[in-house]
Amino acid sequence: MRGAFVLLALFAIAAVLPAAQAEPSTGTPIRHLVVIYQENASFDHYFGTYPRAVNPVGEPRFQPATGTPAVDGLTPQLLQHNPNLLNPARLDRADLFPCDNLHEYDAEQAAANGGKMDRFVVTTGASDAACQKSQEMDYYDGNTVTALWQYAQHFTLADAFFGSTYGPSSVGALNLVAGQTHGATPAALPRFVANGTLIGDPDPAGDICSKQPQVSMSGRTVGDLLNAAGVTWGWFQGGFHDCAAQHANTAGATQTDYVPHHDPFQFYPSTANPQHVAPSSAAAIGTSDAAHHQYDLSDFWTAAAAGRMPAVSFLKAPAYQNGHPGNSDPLDEQVFLVQTINRLMQLKDWSSMAIVVAYDDSDGWYDHVFPPNSGHSADAYDQLYGPGNCGAPAAGAYQDRCGLGPRLPLLAISPYVKPNTVSHATLEQASILRFIEDNWHLGRLGDQSFDARATSIATLFDFRAARAQPLQLDAATGEPARRRSVIAAGA
Repeated sequence: MRGAFVLLALFAIAAVLPAAQAEPSTGTPIRHLVVIYQENASFDHYFGTYPRAVNPVGEPRFQPATGTPAVDGLTPQLLQHNPNLLNPARLDRADLFPCDNLHEYDAEQAAANGGKMDRFVVTTGASDAACQKSQEMDYYDGNTVTALWQYAQHFTLADAFFGSTYGPSSVGALNLVAGQTHGATPAALPRFVANGTLIGDPDPAGDICSKQPQVSMSGRTVGDLLNAAGVTWGWFQGGFHDCAAQHANTAGATQTDYVPHHDPFQFYPSTANPQHVAPSSAAAIGTSDAAHHQYDLSDFWTAAAAGRMPAVSFLKAPAYQNGHPGNSDPLDEQVFLVQTINRLMQLKDWSSMAIVVAYDDSDGWYDHVFPPNSGHSADAYDQLYGPGNCGAPAAGAYQDRCGLGPRLPLLAISPYVKPNTVSHATLEQASILRFIEDNWHLGRLGDQSFDARATSIATLFDFRAARAQPLQLDAATGEPARRRSVIAAGA
């Protein structure tokens, strides 16, 4: 009798606990995608001299493996006789600039100057008088962004990944999840919205953490497609549980963790969690409850520890670790990336996982590659080929979506990549969206979304070759964890 009572009790408990959701089939062996979406770096700013590092005494050393492939980077001609007013200069761990460059929709186009790539100093230089106006030309190498270079050595680096359009963080965030920046309300807001297209960095309307101005978006995102297909997913952002949460960066400046305009799903009513409601339970993370798939970063690790990591996860660092000049720096960023990726590689789901490290915009940092002009627009904010000119848009095309935008870093970290590989395939932010759609059989978003034109990041993976192995790095130095740090050794 007692056994029957216990059995009935177990059935009762099971009835109120959510069952583990059976995930839909995938088109590849990748069943877990983690997109780490960082802030504001051009490809040349982080990888311009890859794989050649100066290796000064007292800094982490970077020695490339034999046969490391070359990237489309900064040549001796570009370093010594650059078409801009100044030549690029190397930055190291003593040169952690806290300043933010101009990186507006029109300023970035003007810097490209029709393909001459010669107006960065005069159009995207930092506006703060306390900052060096020339800093937007400068770059780091493997002695500072050491972890990123190590990941490139052991996994796959893309050197032809671009913003889907020109513009700042909110623009890049929307292009990641919707391939679309049109559909904004209000339809006109100087410097933020033009012709119903978002071109600036407003906050999402109704978010309890938002400041002014505020904008909402119509249309669909990949979140809507994932919900319709029953695929678990979530956007996990530092500080989401507490708008007032703060941390100090390397420079000692206190930063508020949560940045509302960095969460693209908060702009759309169908996926917004404006009151920042917590998930109803650990088992509900990734499913459709009152949290609407918008979570704090801590919720991701709660789900992962319970063996319930969502199929698709977007991770956003708190402001002091997101790499954005003005509130973060490469060393703050490195701590976040290494600690996150180290933990991900220790999960049982690593064998079916792909981690993508990507960036939302260039911050106006110099990059020498002229992006392919795939999206035309002829509005007053367009400057690519002169005032009001980013090519002739087709009849009915949405305006103010000039692109492709600046070249950005992209890393694919997975057992399903060939180690020490550089991909030269032309990709864009919507290429990540395209992969999600294809891998989980979601279909397309329509309404002129860039998912229709984008090449999928599936080109970065090789499902037949020998598998890349996990790599544990030291968060402080970026070097392999087993190697004695040159800093710790006092070299």
